[in-house]
Amino acid sequence: MSAAHGGSVRTLRVPGRHGYAAEFSPYLPGRLACAAAQHYGIAGCGTLLILDQDESGLRIFRSFDWNDGLFDVTWSENNEHVLVTCSGDGSLQLWDTAKPTGPLQVYKEHTQEVYSVDWSQTRGEHLVVSGSWDQTIKLWDPNVGKSLCTFRGHESVIYSTIWSPHMPGCFASASGDQTLRIWDVKAAGVRIVVPAHQAEVLSCDWCKYNENLLVTGAVDCSLRGWDLRNVRQPVFELLGHTYAIRRVKFSPFHSSVLASCSYDFTVRFWNFSKPDPLLEIVDHHTEFTCGLDLSLQSPTQVADCAWDETIKIYDPVCLTVPA
Repeated sequence: MSAAHGGSVRTLRVPGRHGYAAEFSPYLPGRLACAAAQHYGIAGCGTLLILDQDESGLRIFRSFDWNDGLFDVTWSENNEHVLVTCSGDGSLQLWDTAKPTGPLQVYKEHTQEVYSVDWSQTRGEHLVVSGSWDQTIKLWDPNVGKSLCTFRGHESVIYSTIWSPHMPGCFASASGDQTLRIWDVKAAGVRIVVPAHQAEVLSCDWCKYNENLLVTGAVDCSLRGWDLRNVRQPVFELLGHTYAIRRVKFSPFHSSVLASCSYDFTVRFWNFSKPDPLLEIVDHHTEFTCGLDLSLQSPTQVADCAWDETIKIYDPVCLTVPA
């Protein structure tokens, strides 16, 4: 469980930019978007970086600046060039990588920092959901200049909003109020409230292979799995991180594998179906690790970014050898 990798680590250093989110393109193999901020996101501007891989490593294909820190990024599910970011000034931005300048559109309704943005993956829907420190979630059609709906109910800041990959119009949110909530667009309200941790919940994700299974990551350093059919107890708990878990992602290729990154500077890989679930610890950052994604194109490739001004793409050993 060392920091060794199955292949070389491709690293890009971006001086003066602290990474908040990294997301692989669902269309173009090897293309990665990274949302970053100056001054750790406390002050200054933000940058959206579009990276491509080649034999020599990572190179910047496009770079877009915004006048406040960028905290999350999501790729369009119907146009390979389009992305949405969100920022500290309460706005969302729509970008087109085919154009050298941007954004194409700005959506400004949230009254505080927007920490999460996600584009729906289900066919026939072109919807974006955003979560803010103003304690609201907003639903957007990128073709419409104003939000379609606002969801209220969380009692603290919202850190994470993620669409179900299975159920149209259904998304999850994680909040500083210690809950995981499941929402239904059609009902315009909350379906399930899960008191997930006795600490702020910073991240959540849906299992790609089980429509009822989600994972949460929290300030209490634990990951917990939740079966929506019975949320009284977690179906698994994964312990080992030593500081808050900033982001968690289920594998697109393995039904019981997930990855998490933390303020303890590490990325950890887990198989929650095994008696000894920790597969590997990757310890290659020197600051808070905030962004994490697993490639949809390559079963072994992972990207992360951190406040140490680096973005890395690599193949952890545990994904390159049979589990």
